[in-house]
Amino acid sequence: MKFELDSKYKPAGDQPQAIEALIYGLEHREKFQTLMGVTGSGKTFTMANVIEHIQKPTLVIAPNKTLAAQLVQEFRTFFPKNAVEYFVSYYDYYQPEAYISSSDTYIEKEVQINEEIDRLRHAATSGLLSRASVSCIYGLGSPDYYREGTAEVIVGAKQNREELMKGMIDMQYQRSDVLARGKFRVTGDTIEVMTPSREIVTRIELKDGKVARIYEYDFLTGEKLGEL
Repeated sequence: MKFELDSKYKPAGDQPQAIEALIYGLEHREKFQTLMGVTGSGKTFTMANVIEHIQKPTLVIAPNKTLAAQLVQEFRTFFPKNAVEYFVSYYDYYQPEAYISSSDTYIEKEVQINEEIDRLRHAATSGLLSRASVSCIYGLGSPDYYREGTAEVIVGAKQNREELMKGMIDMQYQRSDVLARGKFRVTGDTIEVMTPSREIVTRIELKDGKVARIYEYDFLTGEKLGEL
């Protein structure tokens, strides 16, 4: 999907000149460019115009979670039809392990993980435009390993129920009678899956050894969202 900037405003003042210069630099493969401006001068809007023109997946890195959250809201306003995601550290609290030699004391590592931020991190893997804090350097692991954790299910294709279930377990999904992120439920020849990135359920219906139907529905409301 193309980047489509949605704004009732047009570039004004120094913005057209800045947009033109930044686009020129990108097209001529300049490695570094700096856009300078005071607070409220429209730097984010300027970059949104550049992104729309260049039409390439974009990573925006912010120095902290607060600014990253602010930027994601702004870019979602500018690009409502595109996948704008949020990738930051999922730790609410992190105490590294430590040893105090003077008292011969060992302190164990202690962490608290924010499940909602973890969901957003996984969602960012499919995003076209991602906002991240500098903690994004601690990623989800090797991209190749992450890609290997996928399964291809096609309507009309042959599909063994047990093999599909085994594949889900190999991808670290847990079978459960109660759906939640990272779990799947099996009822007869129907398999329902909730990925780590969304609160949307994917329902796979099998018949006579083939995939008969795949569609998604909202986990909270049960509303059908569309066929796949």
